[in-house]
Amino acid sequence: MERKLFTSESVAEGHPDKVADQIADAILDEALRLDEHARVACEVFTSTEFVLIGGEITCKGTIDYEGIARKVLRKIGYTNPEYGIGADTCEIKVVVKKQSPDIAQGVDRGSALEQGAGDQGIMFGYATSETEGYMPLAISIAHKLVRTATEMRKEGRFPGARPDMKSQVTMDFTDEKNPRIDTILMSVQHNPDVDMDSFRAFIHENIMIPVAKSFGYNTDFKYLINPTGAFVIGGPQGDTGLTGRKLIVDTYGGSSRHGGGAFSGKDPSKVDRSGSYYARYMAKNIVASGAADKAEVQLSYAIGVAEPLSIRVDTFGTEHVSNDKILAACREVFDARPGAIISVFKLTTPDFKYADTCNYGAFGRPDLNLPWEKLDKVPQLRKILGI
Repeated sequence: MERKLFTSESVAEGHPDKVADQIADAILDEALRLDEHARVACEVFTSTEFVLIGGEITCKGTIDYEGIARKVLRKIGYTNPEYGIGADTCEIKVVVKKQSPDIAQGVDRGSALEQGAGDQGIMFGYATSETEGYMPLAISIAHKLVRTATEMRKEGRFPGARPDMKSQVTMDFTDEKNPRIDTILMSVQHNPDVDMDSFRAFIHENIMIPVAKSFGYNTDFKYLINPTGAFVIGGPQGDTGLTGRKLIVDTYGGSSRHGGGAFSGKDPSKVDRSGSYYARYMAKNIVASGAADKAEVQLSYAIGVAEPLSIRVDTFGTEHVSNDKILAACREVFDARPGAIISVFKLTTPDFKYADTCNYGAFGRPDLNLPWEKLDKVPQLRKILGI
């Protein structure tokens, strides 16, 4: 009998692509602090001792792009050029221009609730009853592995570790009622003088096993740690970094489809971001209501148009009421216009920090009080669906 295996990966905040994402989102946060109506589409590229900041930004205020980038690098732990990039030594180049007025005329129209979508596109949201947070198992475990390792590194409890890290978790769903961890893979950047046997033993005993136990799963999994051997050269020196290259890490680890649009560096008028948040909100409330065990919501938009062009719900045969009823209930309960999403989730207020959502996934975050993770629509859905 063939086993049913599924794998997801995650990356730590020191991964070069995540470095770029964090700088882009920190710039977005500053733009919205200065001007809640700022329009931001920021892209960042990183390489050895180099950061390039580009994109289109319209904002009432002066943004210190270089200062923000250096602050982000310092917070991650890239304080020494020996690590591939240093917060105080790297070159930073800024090539930012204003947003096209052609886009603005379609987005900024009528009342705030009637503003048009910032672009065309398709977005997906997903939820499953696999975990308490309604997230897939493999990506949840993968995120916790690198989050735990990073916290230990920053607290000085992970000797020899450097910022760049990746994890990968393979789950065995052959017995769907009793899934098991099949394999855990971790690649962790380290100082050149570490003893690799001790380093691997530390990761297995102090990170992998405790994380597996925290989810209540088996500890007799297969494991791989730095399978190529040494991982001294990492971060932007080991590989270039680019905003928006970790889409599956940011969402559901491959358990759900993805529309293709990145989140980081985009203000919420861009439905790649706000629409994806709302689709997750819809899917999570559907599953939490008991209407289905799994739900994937697709939204589509046209630039300059407020109402979504289409709404689709797929429950993969796990529904407890008909899909037609679920879709009809969604149309009654949820308002997926970009202006409504921004208003309900308060996505342009200074208190909301996009940079906080940049690492370890934008969904199912027990450490953050994210508005799209609320289950406030469950009672209304249950009433309409008769559950």
